[in-house]
Amino acid sequence: MHKATLILEGGATRGVFTAGVLDYLTENNLRMSHIIAVSAGACNAVDYVTEQQGRTKRCMIPTDKSTYYYHGFRKFVKKRSVMNMDLIFDAFPNRIYPFDFDEYFQSEKECEIVTTNCITGKAEYMTERENRERLLKICRASCSMPLLSPIVNIDGIPYLDGGITDAIPIKRALEIGNEKIVVVLTRNRGYRKKNMSRGIAELYKRSYRSYPRLVQSILGKSANYNNAIRKVEQLEDEGKIFVIRPMVKPIARMERNSDVLQVFYEHGGAIAERNYEALMKYLSE
Repeated sequence: MHKATLILEGGATRGVFTAGVLDYLTENNLRMSHIIAVSAGACNAVDYVTEQQGRTKRCMIPTDKSTYYYHGFRKFVKKRSVMNMDLIFDAFPNRIYPFDFDEYFQSEKECEIVTTNCITGKAEYMTERENRERLLKICRASCSMPLLSPIVNIDGIPYLDGGITDAIPIKRALEIGNEKIVVVLTRNRGYRKKNMSRGIAELYKRSYRSYPRLVQSILGKSANYNNAIRKVEQLEDEGKIFVIRPMVKPIARMERNSDVLQVFYEHGGAIAERNYEALMKYLSE
């Protein structure tokens, strides 16, 4: 176990790249003591904690209709969600691809999952060491994209996607204080988010008018992301952190083609292998 903080970015189906990276690290018995995960990164994080190699891949790459997690238009209107969240956060972990809750709760790894509190509009770094249902709710909330997924209530408080408020929690990692920080991104170096259009901003304002602080955070999401990624690149250039990212054009965040997802997953494994020696040197120095 290396005393190091592992940051896992989200990105919906781009998270299959992270799955490839972590499967390679798991196969080589590389364990890090702390994980901070956002959105799709949360799904990767919990499987990294339990060392269930290949589980995230199976969940993210559909093999037949029974594991196809995208809703059609009619169900999207009815469920108010672009994805079948009940399949992802109930059927998958409890029946189809069983999640090892016992191993998760007993693990020495510390795992924080980033969510956004809709009332305060701030990021929360949530943990759960006992309750299965609450753990799945936290993961679900972290993955619940605004407008595309319903709000998730945890302990009576409404939450949404952690990527709204802290898409790359480098500041949080620095606060934890581990000397070594490893960041797995799902975008190429140099990527920056564009400013939100006025029309989309108005849609958010209308949709979440009951949560003005949430709206404020959503409107500031691009600036916060760009500030965080600049900090990551600065620390990377200074040799203070280690970053793993795609070296090919990333897939769309709502990619549906299983072959495309498989290729991006394999790219994650290949990048992890290519960087493994340098990563081990960084962690050991």
